[in-house]
Amino acid sequence: MPAVIVLAVIAVGTVTASGGQGRGSGVPFAAPSPSHWLGTDARSEDVLTKLAAGGTTLALIAAVIAVGVTVLAATLGAFVALRPRWGATVGWLTDVTMLIPPVLLMLLVLVSWPQGGIWALVVLAVVIGTPYTTRVLAGAAAPVAGSGYVQVAEAAGESLPYLVFGQVLPNLRETIATQLGLRYVEAIYVVSTAAFLQLIPAVGPSNWAVMVRENASGLLLNPASVVAPALAIAVLAVSVNVAVLGGNSQPGRQR
Repeated sequence: MPAVIVLAVIAVGTVTASGGQGRGSGVPFAAPSPSHWLGTDARSEDVLTKLAAGGTTLALIAAVIAVGVTVLAATLGAFVALRPRWGATVGWLTDVTMLIPPVLLMLLVLVSWPQGGIWALVVLAVVIGTPYTTRVLAGAAAPVAGSGYVQVAEAAGESLPYLVFGQVLPNLRETIATQLGLRYVEAIYVVSTAAFLQLIPAVGPSNWAVMVRENASGLLLNPASVVAPALAIAVLAVSVNVAVLGGNSQPGRQR
């Protein structure tokens, strides 16, 4: 329910709040009032209006990253479980990516290649997140790959794609759903950090991370201009993850 509420606010804000952007009241960091429920920001614009419209880009980019990492890692994890000799390669890639701080890698790539924009960030985040997730899903897929029905299918001459997509992955639905929720939280962190550091300027001034950076100087004048978007980022990440975990565990309780 919290995830549905947050996403509904984002959807409604995209349609109704975009027209209010860019029209300042003339008073930056004004305190909350009946005309501005959360006050104004550094641009003297209504915080609530920008808050309602600022989550669309963040939520969509994070969703693309989370789905990309999960799908790619699930496929590779099932492949590694069926062909264990590739496990050492995945482990080596995981160790390498974990040793490199994601923020440092984002700075190196996006600063040296600013034309890449959002899509460069998406590709970079998928590349960084896939090895570790692959190791997790490969460990979960190993018992499935060693089960009798998979061995029978392999002995019958079934192709590797059929074993991956027809035998192993359908039996990892709960684990994959859990990883999807966790990857979404990580993607929110990555995208928010990149927007805060102005590495992806195309996200616009209404983006929640950009709002936090632009309004930090007025934290004491109107705390809502900083606290509201920061809280929105946390609620979006946590609520979507909780919703995925809750939906994932519900069938188990029913059984």
